[in-house]
Amino acid sequence: MYDTPKGEEQINRTISALKNNGIEALLIKDRAEAKNKVLEMIPRGANVMTMTSVTLDILGITEALNTSDYDSVREKFKKMDSKTQSGQMRALASAPDYTVGSVHAVTEDGKVLIASASGSQLPAYAYGAGKVIWVVGTQKIVKDFEDGMKRIYKYTLPLESERAHKAYGVSGSAVNKMLIINKEATPGRMTIIFVPENVGF
Repeated sequence: MYDTPKGEEQINRTISALKNNGIEALLIKDRAEAKNKVLEMIPRGANVMTMTSVTLDILGITEALNTSDYDSVREKFKKMDSKTQSGQMRALASAPDYTVGSVHAVTEDGKVLIASASGSQLPAYAYGAGKVIWVVGTQKIVKDFEDGMKRIYKYTLPLESERAHKAYGVSGSAVNKMLIINKEATPGRMTIIFVPENVGF
């Protein structure tokens, strides 16, 4: 159910609702176009923060933004000491010119749901980043808020727990913090690029 890409009617209804809520949204044809669209939207040399995202990793977007001629926050982190420069690192991650990531559910009435264990990506999404770009498989479209919460707890959390265990050696993940975007007040600040297939979780 929660891993099934949605049909044209449901996608179009969701895109229309997002636009009414101040969030730009578009449907591209495939994974390759999703990557190209993201790179097209971000000027070369721009300051950009890639949030931890299976979707971005699968599409090659993480690598493209962090190893090309962009001002990558992730690359800056490699040269910093998390013990002595944690404040600076939080500031850099919270207010980049561009932030790129994904979300866990998008409702047909245009709400966006993001769950997080640490909350590290939420400040940039909510307010700090100048531009927010989310790449989202259409399997993440849900009927309403209640359905979105079910998707997060029943489908996304078990998969993220498995990923976190393998990546960090922790017992699992948790929905410790959540961000719900009902509407964006700044025109053009947020964009969702929908991929018409199951990508990420």
